[in-house]
Amino acid sequence: MRVLHIPEGGLPMINLCRSLRTHGIDATACHFYANRYQFESDICLNLQDIPKHKRMDQIQKFFQTAIKNYDVFHFHFGGTFFPDKRDLEMLHNVGKKLVVHHRGSDARILSVAKEKNPYVRVKPEWTEERIGENLTKLSKYVDHAIALDYEIETYIKDYYEHTHVIPHIIDIHKLKPNYPAIKETPLIVHAPTKRNLKGTEFVLDAVQKLKNEGVSFDFKLIEGLNHAETMKLLSEADIVIDQLRIGAAGYLTAEAMALGKPVICYIREDLVRKYPEEFPVVNANPDNIAEVLGNLLHNPARWKALGVQGRAYVKKYHSAANVVQQYIDIYKKL
Repeated sequence: MRVLHIPEGGLPMINLCRSLRTHGIDATACHFYANRYQFESDICLNLQDIPKHKRMDQIQKFFQTAIKNYDVFHFHFGGTFFPDKRDLEMLHNVGKKLVVHHRGSDARILSVAKEKNPYVRVKPEWTEERIGENLTKLSKYVDHAIALDYEIETYIKDYYEHTHVIPHIIDIHKLKPNYPAIKETPLIVHAPTKRNLKGTEFVLDAVQKLKNEGVSFDFKLIEGLNHAETMKLLSEADIVIDQLRIGAAGYLTAEAMALGKPVICYIREDLVRKYPEEFPVVNANPDNIAEVLGNLLHNPARWKALGVQGRAYVKKYHSAANVVQQYIDIYKKL
């Protein structure tokens, strides 16, 4: 079985393909564009280096090659080969197997999200109309869709015949735990990809409030670094604050837990029970982040305990050994 993953997906897609290959699936991770985090996919078309008017020709050429060489096409972030999705019908007509993997902004319908989450923000380019049209076109030819968590499932479950919630795969062997020790001046780290979506303004306000109150800690905002540099700084942290608007744990949450860090993140109230009982994330929203962070800073004995719990959680629920078979099972159903 040869599986092609396109057109973007970053490290999660790359880790998934690597894991699939260790389990006998010939999986290829292909990015259409290079990314600033310097993730190394198996194939990159590097369309950013080609004049815009010639990019579609390059995609068409790659599509013709791919249709000969792959059995299963695994689409990420709602994208396929072509913006109008005409490739879906072509692939379907020649008997190719199709699966789509929704990861966030490509599925998050703002009006639906706001019913459960007053803090949520979305990328402006992903309008409700665009998302609806995209899901409609995809579900016409795709029966099986994957959501990375139950928050994403909220938006796609009514479109597809089958939806599956499967967590990220984390390469725990590359992320060695560095558990926090009790210290007078702990380091707090926040690493947003987009400040507005992650609630960075509330993190900065909370940090300033606690500083004004005389609480002792250092704070580092990580932006504009590649993945290796970000992981190095996360490894040095004592507490990690992830996203406060989305309402679900992000990829960075899992990476930070793999590194043995206590993590603060906003989990939507109706989704808390969807996570396993031993889920160790400290729940905070934009309204109470200062209080939650202050309480954690004043209880240093919890830091390592939460770090140990987080590492164990990632090993159980995000390691390839315990996750990848779920993908293989879906491929066999297509």
